[in-house]
Amino acid sequence: MERESMEFDVVIVGAGPSGLSASIRLMQLAQDAGRELSVCVLEKGAEVGAHILSGAVLEPHALDELIPDWKDRGAPLRTPVTKDEFHIFTEVSSFKLPHFLLPPEQNNHGNYIVSMGEVCRWLAEQAEGLGVEVYPGFAAARILTDDRGRVTGVATGDMGVGRDGEPTATFTPGMDLLAKYTLIAEGVRGSLAQSLMATFDLRADCDPQTYGLGFKEIWEIPADKHRPGLVLHGFGWPMDLETYGGGWMYHYGENLVSLGLVIGLDYKNPHRHLFEDFQKYKTNPVIREYLEGGRRISYGARAINEGGLQSIPKLTFPGGALIGCSAGFVNVPKIKGNHTAMKSGMLAAEAVFEAIADGRAHDEPAAFTMKFEQSWMWKELHTVRNARPAYRWGLLGGTLYAGIDLWLRGSLPWTLRHAHADHETLRPAAASKPIDYPKPDGVITFDKLSSVFLTNTNHAEDQPCHLTLKDAATPIAHNLPLYDEPAQRYCPAGVYEVVREADGSNPRFVINAQNCIHCKTCDIKDPTQNIVWTVPEGSGGPVYGAM
Repeated sequence: MERESMEFDVVIVGAGPSGLSASIRLMQLAQDAGRELSVCVLEKGAEVGAHILSGAVLEPHALDELIPDWKDRGAPLRTPVTKDEFHIFTEVSSFKLPHFLLPPEQNNHGNYIVSMGEVCRWLAEQAEGLGVEVYPGFAAARILTDDRGRVTGVATGDMGVGRDGEPTATFTPGMDLLAKYTLIAEGVRGSLAQSLMATFDLRADCDPQTYGLGFKEIWEIPADKHRPGLVLHGFGWPMDLETYGGGWMYHYGENLVSLGLVIGLDYKNPHRHLFEDFQKYKTNPVIREYLEGGRRISYGARAINEGGLQSIPKLTFPGGALIGCSAGFVNVPKIKGNHTAMKSGMLAAEAVFEAIADGRAHDEPAAFTMKFEQSWMWKELHTVRNARPAYRWGLLGGTLYAGIDLWLRGSLPWTLRHAHADHETLRPAAASKPIDYPKPDGVITFDKLSSVFLTNTNHAEDQPCHLTLKDAATPIAHNLPLYDEPAQRYCPAGVYEVVREADGSNPRFVINAQNCIHCKTCDIKDPTQNIVWTVPEGSGGPVYGAM
C-alpha cells in the first residue's frame, strides 16, 4: 500500500504542555497577523494526557502569558497552595525544617496543585478551538528529510505489523506529515529527539544530560486527614548519603493526595531497587499517617531531566527545534518543569511564525535560541544551574553547597559540570552492599505487577518488540556477572527479568514489553547502552488519565 501524506505549516510531535502551548501560540500569532496557518499536533498516547505524569505543582507564570483569562475559561487549576512543608526523613521519623531556612525555590505561594493530564486536555481544547488539528493515537516513528538533509516532517508508524515484522490482515501504512517546520515535544528521552541530536550533533557543546526516575501514586484519604493546598517535600531516607533523591506529597481535590519519590539515575549501587525504594518511602511515619485508612487509585513512573542549563543541547536544526523536556528545561531545585516547558513552546512558536511570515521553510529557526537566552526562563535556569551537580559531593555536601548557592541566587562566577552520563556511574555488584527490602503489606506498600495494573497499560501483542537489544548476549554475558543485571531493579514495571531453571542454571534475559509504561529508564541507565527504546504502535502504553 502507498503511504499517504498531509502537508501543514507546522507539525508538533507530542501533546504535552510544551507542544500544546506552541500550537496555541502559533494560532494566536496567525490570528493577530490576519493570516492562515495550519498546525498539527501528534500524540502517541491513546488520548491527550494518557502519557502525562507529573507531581504536579504548577507555577502559572507561562499560562498567565499564554492565556491571561484562563480562570474564566475554566482551566483545571482548582487547588491553590496554602502551606509549604519541607522534611528531612529518617526510617522512623522526620525533622521539619523551618520555612525561613529554605531558599526561594521552595516557596509555592501563588502556585496550584494540579493534574497535568487534566491541564493538557484543557490546553488541547483551547488549541482545537483556535483551529489546531490534534491527533491522539498516532506515534511519530521517523524523521523525514529532503535531499539536503533538512527536516521536512515526520512519518507515523505502520499499524498491523506482526511480531515477525510482516504485515498482518489488519495492516495499515502510516502517514507522512510534511511541514515547513517540525517541533519535537516528545518529553524526556524521546526517540526522535535522540535521533536528531545524533544526526545534527546537537549535544556537541553541552554536558551529558542526567535524569531522575519519578514514581507517583494518587490516593484517596480520609476526609479528616485531608489538608487541601498542603505541599510537603523532603529528602533523606530511603536514600543513602551517596544517592540523590527526594519525595513529595500534595493534597488537592476531593480528599486526594499525590505522592511520589524521585531517585537520581546517577546512583551507584546496582543492588538498588527503585520501585522498592518508593514503597519504603511510604512507610515513613509522616507519610504513612496520611495514607492509613485510604486507598490507592493510580500508579505510574517517568524519567525526569535533571541536568539543568548546562545539559541543554543546541535547540534548533534545519527544519525545526526541540522544546519542553525533549530539550531539558527543568528547574530541579524548584521541582518544576511544566511552566518552563510551556514557555519554551511559546518562544519556539514565535521564532517559527516569524520564519514562515518571512517566506522561509526548512531552515534553522535560530531566533528561538536568542529568544530563550533573553527570557525569564533562561534567568531562572541560570540561577539554579549549580544545585543538581553539587550532589557529586554526596547528599550532605551537595545539600549544603546547593543551599548556599541558591541563597546567593546563582551569583557565584562558575558553573559546575556534569562529568558523567547516568549509565557510567554503576559500581560492580561485588563491590556494592546489598539492600534489604521488606515484602509488601498490600495496604501501604504493594508489589510491582499489581501497581502496573493501575497504569492501564496495553500494547497490541502481535507487533514487533519496541524494546530492542543491540547485542542479545550482553545482558547475560556482561551485565549479569558484573552488575547482577540492574534492569531487573531499575525498571518500574517488571519489563526485564532474568529467568533460570529450577536449579539456578541457564539464565535467560526476558523482555516483557507488554508491561512497558514508557518511562525510558532502560534507555538511560543500561550500563552498556545496549537497550534501545523505540515507539510502539500508536495508542500503546499507559493511560494515566488524571495523573
